Amino acid sequence: MEVPKQYRPNVAAVIVSAAYPFKCELFIASRNDIVDAWQFPQGGIDSGETPRIALLRELEEEIGTNEIEIIGEYPHWLQYDFPQKIAQKMYPFDGQTQKYFLVRLKKDAKINLATKEPEFCSFKFVEISKVFDYITYFKRPVYKQVLDYFKKEGYL
Repeated sequence: MEVPKQYRPNVAAVIVSAAYPFKCELFIASRNDIVDAWQFPQGGIDSGETPRIALLRELEEEIGTNEIEIIGEYPHWLQYDFPQKIAQKMYPFDGQTQKYFLVRLKKDAKINLATKEPEFCSFKFVEISKVFDYITYFKRPVYKQVLDYFKKEGYL
């Protein structure tokens, strides 16, 4: 009998700058533990947290600010499997189940990657058409689904 896969509950943020909607670029950050692995900020949901509370906590922990406005929310949870090398590190989880939010940084928000436990070494804002030039391969299918949804809904 096959053992069912276990997915870690997680939130992820598609961040647009304070210039949105006049300028629509997305925030991506490069992980400090994997060379050239760019992604959106994301993180686990702690016991007792709602996805929105986890989103604010994770943004503070990962990019040094939770000064955001939520613009939209992907209506479903999405899953992806970890590549084998990452699955070993994330045991007992085989992947993640994620709730995605589209958020805008508030005008005076300051990004600071030098957090208590830094996960990223650099960041940039890129045009939507350039996102997949950077994003790590195993996250691309979920990112495409999320970005297509936010485009269809008229947000991007």
